[in-house]
Amino acid sequence: MVVDIIHPGKANLSKLEIKEKLATMYKTTGDVVMPFGFKTDFGGGRSTGFALIYDNFDALKKIEMTYKLARYEPKVDKKGGRRQRKELKNRKKKVKGGKKTEMGSCKRNGA
Repeated sequence: MVVDIIHPGKANLSKLEIKEKLATMYKTTGDVVMPFGFKTDFGGGRSTGFALIYDNFDALKKIEMTYKLARYEPKVDKKGGRRQRKELKNRKKKVKGGKKTEMGSCKRNGA
């Protein structure tokens, strides 16, 4: 759906605020609302964009593209340091099949 927002006195609204407002308007939760493509009109005070509202979170995960899901899900910190990740990558190159999944950054092969 196309969403027009009037916000006098504010430069623009965050997507979190838009999600919460749309969720209350359409009697659903904020995790199934996906706002995107908002542009503030010249002079401010008004924004236009798009929003998709899904039936449930499983439908959202099934239909939405992965890059859009990555924007709205909380970021997960990478485990270990950069050098450890590189060494693990190179060790995985030398192993075939299911053993790659068994390897971890703190496990040592043969030692």
